[in-house]
Amino acid sequence: MLKYLTLAVSAAALAACANNSALQGAAIGGAAGAAAGAIIGNNVGSGDAETGALIGGAIGAAGGAYAGCQRDGGCGWSRNNPNQSELQWDPAAQRYYYTDLRTGDTYWQNGTPRTRYRPRY
Repeated sequence: MLKYLTLAVSAAALAACANNSALQGAAIGGAAGAAAGAIIGNNVGSGDAETGALIGGAIGAAGGAYAGCQRDGGCGWSRNNPNQSELQWDPAAQRYYYTDLRTGDTYWQNGTPRTRYRPRY
């Protein structure tokens, strides 16, 4: 069970590196879910920590990704998110993208990263 707890803590620490709230939420939720699932699975029923960690991690990752999307105003482009620009057309990629007005990063319409803004100093 200690190895599952170690993996969960490592995943949570790496989540701080994520630049997308949905990815960060999924990593943190997955780590917390895996840790809770391992503990519950080890202490309930047949004592199977591995199965508990897998189930808890999957549920936690899905919940964390959803929470991260909602924190950003929804996954992908949303007309109701004041932090996003209007959709713009990329003729080279033949796809729509939007700009996060807070960071300058651009994302494809489905929410996946397109570019990251790097200020010049």
